[in-house]
Amino acid sequence: MRNHTPWWKWLIIAVVIVPGMFYALPNLFGDDPGIQLRGSRGGSLGTSEFGQVQKVLDAAQVSYRSTVLDEQGIRIRFETTDAQLQARDLLESQLPNSFTIALTLLPAAPDWLSGLGALPMYLGLDLRGGVHFLLEVDMESALRRAEDRYVADLRSTLREAKIRYKGIHRDPAGGITITLRETNVAVDAVKAIKDELPGLIIVEAGDNGDNALRVRLAEDEIEELSGFALEQNITALRNRVDELGVAEPVVQRQGDRRIVVQLPGVQDTARAKRILGRTATLEMMMVDEEHSLDAALGGKVPPGSKVFRFRDGQPILLNKRVIYSGDNIVDAAASIDTQSGGPIVSITLDAIGARINQKVTGKNIGKRMAVLYIESKSAIKTDANGVTLKDAQGRALRVRQRIEEVITAPVIRDQLGKRFQIEGLDSVNEARDLSLMLRAGSLAAPVEIIEERTVGPSLGQANIDQGFRSVIIGFVLVLVFMAIYYRVFGLFANVALALNLILIVAVLSLLQATLTLPGVAGIVLTVGMAVDANVLIFERIREELHNGNTPQASIHTGYERALSTIVDANVTTLIAAIVLFNFGTGPIKGFAVTLSIGILTSMFTAIVLTRALVNVFFGGRRVKALAI
Repeated sequence: MRNHTPWWKWLIIAVVIVPGMFYALPNLFGDDPGIQLRGSRGGSLGTSEFGQVQKVLDAAQVSYRSTVLDEQGIRIRFETTDAQLQARDLLESQLPNSFTIALTLLPAAPDWLSGLGALPMYLGLDLRGGVHFLLEVDMESALRRAEDRYVADLRSTLREAKIRYKGIHRDPAGGITITLRETNVAVDAVKAIKDELPGLIIVEAGDNGDNALRVRLAEDEIEELSGFALEQNITALRNRVDELGVAEPVVQRQGDRRIVVQLPGVQDTARAKRILGRTATLEMMMVDEEHSLDAALGGKVPPGSKVFRFRDGQPILLNKRVIYSGDNIVDAAASIDTQSGGPIVSITLDAIGARINQKVTGKNIGKRMAVLYIESKSAIKTDANGVTLKDAQGRALRVRQRIEEVITAPVIRDQLGKRFQIEGLDSVNEARDLSLMLRAGSLAAPVEIIEERTVGPSLGQANIDQGFRSVIIGFVLVLVFMAIYYRVFGLFANVALALNLILIVAVLSLLQATLTLPGVAGIVLTVGMAVDANVLIFERIREELHNGNTPQASIHTGYERALSTIVDANVTTLIAAIVLFNFGTGPIKGFAVTLSIGILTSMFTAIVLTRALVNVFFGGRRVKALAI
């Protein structure tokens, strides 16, 4: 039978259209302001923590819409942004540091939709907004690290010059003091330092007869170190954002010591805040088994050693000398130990770290080596009564905290090499986060989140409204033109065009892609291009009718002969869109994504769907004329 659609084609249409409408549905509900709480270091939150959060909010009479406890933590939904911000400040001041608190936008779609995997698509910062972090780099810490490195370099330089010294140490106020054994070698020491270490300048050259040289970092060296610390932090943060899987992020420099991070459409903002704000690294140290731990706890700490503590509070005495650190780690992966069932992180060292690890463990079989976890973060400052202290602008004051915890201190059973494992972690989430930070690269200096907010459209609501209005106006004008010019066939094309827009939204939602304003432009272009195929087909049908063919033959010939032209035109456009995606920047990629999706969906709706609709109304029966 001519112009008849077989059942299997209708099945394909149903399989595409029905799920497409279902997965596009969550985008109609919008978002609510919310707060997401997770356990620090990836720890899980239970019913006791859930009740504690509710108690804090109820006691302060903060209104909220709902609270949910699941595997992602605690999520609180609010009616207004003001209530969201009020609750955030309250929870940060009254909850312990075991919580990670972050602002977020929670989808307002019913839970049964998300339970079936139907989630709304992400919107970029220029449409929906997202999370905005302003981070400040602790340059003083970077300079202190540089001075520590110069202390070791000074010792090597003076030893090579055969200049005897009593001690070299970094001053707490800045600078390095060198105490020489003899005054008459001060000139030789100054010459050796100037020749070998041009990054240092001499402040005092032992002129007072105290056998002391005082040096500090040169201004050029300070400027270079600060610039390097900022650039390395930007690179490390970009790597961490990439590991988080955020689409089209913004990580850029602001001034001399600040970094702006914008995460459009991010859902798990608590994890993003924890990953970005933490300066976590590992240091390997040998356990000091030659001296008494009890004596060290009593105040008699031996030189070259320091008392640290495990996470459960148990003390341990370690040698201060760091064998190697996170800087020597080139790869890290979280997994589960097949024997113990606990979380582990598999570490791969670089050549230097592997050589040191092999040498040290080979000489110390039977002794203990500790893995020290170091983290820097900030917390809200409170007084003795727990009241939040604020600055002149009314912002909460923050203090920087340094956490040093011994994760594990196992006995060296065999010589280690390039690869080894770290045990003793609290949870799988902590192992995953730790491996992410070690793999993405350590920060050159600690960073502190000094500003955090969910931001609205960056281009202004008026521009956003105009962007969506352009889609609606373009869509309506095309509908009117097709209905007037092609009559009933134009109505078929309009149905296909409407379903094409629904399918674009559904695919973006399924892929969890980020829609930006350039992406909206791509949709506008797709609206115009989507009817091109129908225009070619309808004009071909008209041509066949003018040549004297029957309506049924004209429909069949119009679809058959226009197909190759439609495919050629769309394939060439798709190739251009793929090139834009591969070589373009963020906004251009957003345009290319929606354009590519629109091309694929429009070919399906314009060719397969409209052909089926035409066959329903005109196929399989005698037709004297076509409304085209």
